Amino acid sequence: QVQLTESGGGWVQPGESLTLSCVASGNFVRINSVAWYRQVSGAERELVAAITGGGTTNYADSVRDRFTISREIGSSTMTLQMNNLEPEDTAAYFCNMNVQTRSPYYPRKTYWGQGTQVTVSS
Repeated sequence: QVQLTESGGGWVQPGESLTLSCVASGNFVRINSVAWYRQVSGAERELVAAITGGGTTNYADSVRDRFTISREIGSSTMTLQMNNLEPEDTAAYFCNMNVQTRSPYYPRKTYWGQGTQVTVSS
């Protein structure tokens, strides 16, 4: 039983920055990997950024060099720093986490956040 709570979405003008946060709460031992996805109405949900337990990162080509995914060691909070935002970045952003549970039968499980809206316009 894990819940992901997202925050930080909102409206900004092109070229500005925004930071999204995702906090995991509930019954788990550790976070194995985290990721951010985004979805525009009428389109498929796409991977924006991900980071593994070993620190390996992966970014969509459209956000590489502008977005940074990170997490604090020993923390249940992960963030997505978004710089130089463009109108094309407008979407609902979803937090995704794979966690190590306390169950010996199902040790790993993936959870989704509820989504937070990011709007970039003048």
